Amino acid sequence: MSISLLPASYTSLPAESSYDSLCLQLTTEKWQSRWRAMCIGSGSPKTGGSDMEAAAEQWRASPVYDADEVNDMDNVSDTTTLLVSPWMELDASDPWVRHDMGIALRQELAFAAYLSLHIAVLPAPQPSNRAHAPAFARTLHAALSASATLQLAVRIPIYHPGNDFHQPWQTWDLLRTMCEYHPRLSVALDLAPLLPPTLPSCIEAWQAEPISHVFLPASSFISNAKGYPVLPKSTQGLVRNLIAHQPTLNFILSGTEASLHPKGGPDAYPQYIHHLQRTTGAKEGSMEYWARGYGDFLQAPLQPLMDNLQNATYETFEQDPVKYAHYEEAIYRALVDRQDQERIVICVAGAGRGPLVKRALAALARSKTLNAKVYAVEKNANAWIGLQRTFASEDRVELLFGDMRTVHIPELIDMVVSELLGSFGDNELSPECLDGIETSLKPDGISIPSSYTAHLTPLSSSKLWQEARSKGGRGEEPYVVMFQSVRRLSGDVRECWEFAHPRASTLGCDNGHNVRSAEMVFNIPEAGVLHGFAGYFEAVLYDTVGLSIHPERKDKISRDMLSWFPIYFPVREPLYLPGGSELRVSMWRLTDGKKVWYEWSGEAFLDVGSTGKANSPHYANLLVPASPTTYAHRRRLLMLWS
Repeated sequence: MSISLLPASYTSLPAESSYDSLCLQLTTEKWQSRWRAMCIGSGSPKTGGSDMEAAAEQWRASPVYDADEVNDMDNVSDTTTLLVSPWMELDASDPWVRHDMGIALRQELAFAAYLSLHIAVLPAPQPSNRAHAPAFARTLHAALSASATLQLAVRIPIYHPGNDFHQPWQTWDLLRTMCEYHPRLSVALDLAPLLPPTLPSCIEAWQAEPISHVFLPASSFISNAKGYPVLPKSTQGLVRNLIAHQPTLNFILSGTEASLHPKGGPDAYPQYIHHLQRTTGAKEGSMEYWARGYGDFLQAPLQPLMDNLQNATYETFEQDPVKYAHYEEAIYRALVDRQDQERIVICVAGAGRGPLVKRALAALARSKTLNAKVYAVEKNANAWIGLQRTFASEDRVELLFGDMRTVHIPELIDMVVSELLGSFGDNELSPECLDGIETSLKPDGISIPSSYTAHLTPLSSSKLWQEARSKGGRGEEPYVVMFQSVRRLSGDVRECWEFAHPRASTLGCDNGHNVRSAEMVFNIPEAGVLHGFAGYFEAVLYDTVGLSIHPERKDKISRDMLSWFPIYFPVREPLYLPGGSELRVSMWRLTDGKKVWYEWSGEAFLDVGSTGKANSPHYANLLVPASPTTYAHRRRLLMLWS
């Protein structure tokens, strides 16, 4: 996070300033006056004849500033943010004015490139010119295409007059869609309008957008009991939310020299923003704290059956005390329930570097089980070396090298313990792995985990979708990711399917018994854009001991567990979902006996009234067919099985 100052008059930061950089307007009022005289006072460029029209034509052919039309930029640096002339209307109602505005924009951006500036903030589209927003988007896209490095942000107010919180986001959605989700395009959210005490839920749409800047004038602050500037509760809550979801924000403060508040002076404003940042951080020991720096970072899911994991990967997972404590408790309870058995045989399938073997031994000690054997199966030749050294002196542990699906175990086992779960439960092929080793279970043998379920919910995140698309392919590969700049489009998280072990059904020769499918319906209360689906899992280890990354139940089942991020299934093309619509999703887990993959599809329906218009308070003028409007997407993931 950084804080910039938009000064009233000077173009360099004062000594020992509390600000990180400046935000400066390039042009002066003299340039505005000359441009208006040339381009508006002269009428259409086709009329011609006047001296001013001749000057306008000369400018159009070769745009250039006079010296007094540009502010002093001698002290700018590469961290300075350029504020494009606020009077510029790229969506003006007059087509000739729009044409000349486009030339003026190119002129400013060319000068910004000359100054080696990296980011420019454009003025907001006008609510009264909504019909010409596509023209704004066209000019914006042309400006992005003309430069290889310059980043552009569009200044969007948090709401329009009349407390219309929907239209600004709708306008932004149009701009970024027509600009094809350009990676150098972002939002500069303007919080100058005073916010009401209670914010509508549609404000959450900004969580999933690429917000790079937040404009906060001093007039948005109020005085606390001691006279220092603070933000009202609703604005403070919004700012905290933005900091949590957009950790690289640049706050642009203005009017701080105007002495609007009795105490603190100009430095009190950035100090207060830094205070909000410090007090918004994740709680130590939580997943969010542990995963700092991994927010919205796409990672390919692990495939431990096909690939041998690295030592660093094992080490990372072993730092999760919650997961292994739950495994130990599950093994302990299973042992207590079998205290009448003369001898207990445990198999740890996929022992890695041995953390589950150690927990199994600890559970044996807790339950005072003396006559026991622990088999540790591992196929990773590199991890096998460490296993031999770790358990060389442990008589109760016997190491078996090989694939758990085919390895020979000298005797039948009472319980198989594994940690083969992926972010979607079965995506690391736990069902296929356990199919083989379950043949070595006694008739009353158990598996830890005993079952696990996959869960899904629709997600909006332009950042994740952009990054998934930039990785090549067709944008259909799933990724493990710590969600940050995201918005759940529905309050529902639906269960897809379940796997239970040991399996009650007979194994098929083509792995067909591990095929699954699900149909889910999600209500979409507020308008949003579908960029994919968030996947989670929940597992029962034994009895009431479980593991969960389900967003509503994880804190109750396995609070502060660190081992799994959710999984993200992107869609090929974003799908706009009106408020009040219904999203129907189908998901399949498929196999041909040699590999396993997922396929998924989504259909959006919007109810219509007898008038043929959308039955939604925010879309009273949206014409739709008399029958439901349907959109379909089909995606697939190939995942090597062997």
